[in-house]
Amino acid sequence: MTRHSAVMEVLTHPQVKKNPKYWRAWRNGEIPPDWQLISWVAADNMLARDDEDHTRLRKLVSKAFTPRRVEKMRGRIEEIVAGLLDGMAAGDGTADVKAQLALPLPMTVISDLFGVEEDSARAELHRRIGMMFDQSITPEQAYENHVGTQKFLGELVARKRDEPGDDMTSALIAARDADNDRLSESELVWTLILIIGAGYETTMNLLTNTVQALLTHRDQLDMILRGEREWSDAIEETLRWNTSIQNVPLRFAAADIEIEGTLVREGDALLVSYGSAGRDELLHAEGADRFDITRQDKTHVSFSHGAHYCLGANLARMELAVALPALWERFPGLELLETDPEQVPSIVSNGVTSLRVRLG
Repeated sequence: MTRHSAVMEVLTHPQVKKNPKYWRAWRNGEIPPDWQLISWVAADNMLARDDEDHTRLRKLVSKAFTPRRVEKMRGRIEEIVAGLLDGMAAGDGTADVKAQLALPLPMTVISDLFGVEEDSARAELHRRIGMMFDQSITPEQAYENHVGTQKFLGELVARKRDEPGDDMTSALIAARDADNDRLSESELVWTLILIIGAGYETTMNLLTNTVQALLTHRDQLDMILRGEREWSDAIEETLRWNTSIQNVPLRFAAADIEIEGTLVREGDALLVSYGSAGRDELLHAEGADRFDITRQDKTHVSFSHGAHYCLGANLARMELAVALPALWERFPGLELLETDPEQVPSIVSNGVTSLRVRLG
C-alpha cells in the first residue's frame, strides 16, 4: 500500500489484522524460522495482536508514555544532549551526528526508562535491535538474533525480578506477577523488545534525517534560526518527507476485502509503506517530493494511525525538540562533509550509516 488513502484504509479496516494466524503462508508453515523479517511477524506483543488482546497489552505499556511522564523526562534529556555535545566538541572539529548524538541520545533515554544500566548491555541491545532492521544479514544471523534477543531480555527480566527498581521493566514485571492472566512471560519479554527497539532505532534515524535535511536546505534552516519558523516545522516535515520507518511488515487480510478497487484475498499479506504515503502527490500536490517546512499540510502516518498509533511519538518529538536547537546553538557553523551518505540496508528502517559534519 503506497498511496496515503490506501494506507489509511488498511490501517483502519476491521478485517485487516496484525496477528500472523491470519496469514495463509504462516498457517501453511511456509515461513522459515530464519527469515530475515521473522521478528516482525512472530512477535508476542501488541505489534502482532488485534482487538481485545492488543488493547490489553497496550494498556499495560501506555502508562510509561503519558504526556505528564514524558514531560518529566525533559530535564534528563537536556542533560544527556549537553553531555553528548561536549563530547562532539572535544574532538578534532568534525563529528558523526548519527554515532555521537542521534544514536546515544535515544539509547540512553530508553535504557534509563527500562532500567538497562550497564554500558555493555546497552551496546549489546542496540546491536541486536539494529539487526532486526537489517535485511542484509544471513538467515543464520536472523535466527540467532531472533532467539538471542529474547534470551538477552529474558535475563534482564530475571535480574529486575530479583532486584526491582524505579523503571518500566520492574513495573511490567509487577503487573505480570500480580495477575498472570494480564501478561505472560513471553509477552513481557516481547513487549520490551518492541518498546526498546522502537525507541532506539526510529528516533535515531529521525534525528539524523532531520539534521541532514536542514543542512541540505540552508534557506529553511535560516528561517528557523531567525525565528520565522519553529523547530517543530522541520520535525514534522521530515516525518512526512523522509521518515525513519519506510515500510512496516506486515498486516493480513482476515477476509476477502477490496482496497481502492483492488481485491485482496483472505490470508494475503499486506506491506504498508509509510514513507511513500508521506510523498503522495494526490495528497500533497506536485511538490510532494520536496522538503518544505513552510507547507501548511504536513500530514503523515509516520507514527502509524488508529489502534496501533505509536505510544512513543511524544517522547520522540521531545528528544528532537531538545536536541536540534541545542546542536545549532553549540555549533552554528555546522556543515556536511558527506554529500551522499550510504543508506542503511533495510526495507523497514530509513536512514544513513553515518552523517559526518564539520562543526565550524
